[in-house]
Amino acid sequence: MDMDNKSTVSEFVLLGLCRSWELQMFFFMMFSLSYVATMVGNSLIIITVTADSHLHSPMYFLLSNLSIIDMSLASFATPKMITDYLTGHKTISFNGCITQIFFLHLFTGTEIILLMAMSFDRYTAICKPLRYTSIISPQLCVALVVASWIVGIVHSMSQVIFALTLPFCGPNKVDSFFCDLPVVFQLACVETYVLGLFMISTSGIIALSCFILLFNSYVIVLVAIKHHSCGGSSKALSTCTAHFIVVFMFFGPCIFIYMWPQNSFLIEKILSVFYTIFTPILNPVIYTLRNQEIRTAMRKLKKKFLNSNKASPLHYF
Repeated sequence: MDMDNKSTVSEFVLLGLCRSWELQMFFFMMFSLSYVATMVGNSLIIITVTADSHLHSPMYFLLSNLSIIDMSLASFATPKMITDYLTGHKTISFNGCITQIFFLHLFTGTEIILLMAMSFDRYTAICKPLRYTSIISPQLCVALVVASWIVGIVHSMSQVIFALTLPFCGPNKVDSFFCDLPVVFQLACVETYVLGLFMISTSGIIALSCFILLFNSYVIVLVAIKHHSCGGSSKALSTCTAHFIVVFMFFGPCIFIYMWPQNSFLIEKILSVFYTIFTPILNPVIYTLRNQEIRTAMRKLKKKFLNSNKASPLHYF
């Protein structure tokens, strides 16, 4: 992709979350631990779902794909931010900034569609249990995952093409720890009102519409659970509650940032941390702690791993 345009700015300065050295060291430790926990936690979910045949179901297939996206979302900017705290080098090239915008919208767009697919899976399982296996087939699950990535690519390409048309002729200080349109487009040498309307129409309204659809689907599911008196209703309620917590934590900051792109930079920084750093680590915590099947499968996998080590001791010659 040719990222050259008429801009005279060749690089941007990422101001980060704060300028205090003490706070920067605190954030360095906190975000480093969070990033490692995100990668380890989501990797464990993927390995567990793959290794345990009892988890080879549509819900866990979608969950493992969500873990892949979460690891990707946590990796597009966090490692650079952690490195910048150590080196003090807080600049990013123009091409690097555009690349961050591309991957941010790719992973967020993909996750939005995947969360909708997971909602559809739970709705079908609870509201139409007798037709579940005929509706939610393995082929449909693969199609939903592929569709989510296609939508993410199309959405991110639209954002990148828009960003490449912006002229940057002077200011180059990005008041955030990564590049995104709400902060970058305010540095452009054009009127930002029309640009704000574009962002609202493409990102904010899309996120808000998807959230409303998801909210309505979970309301329908919760009403259906309320009318069930069987023993599985508590398990279904627990699963749906976990799903909705993830949805709210992810969509809330996105809607606020993109529906009101002229917000305070401090508010945008805090919300950006939520959906790029905290949400990816909350997903494995929420799904693991609230899901008995995942916890049981992890214990079995741990036991199997320990037994295999005992069965094949190391020999030294």
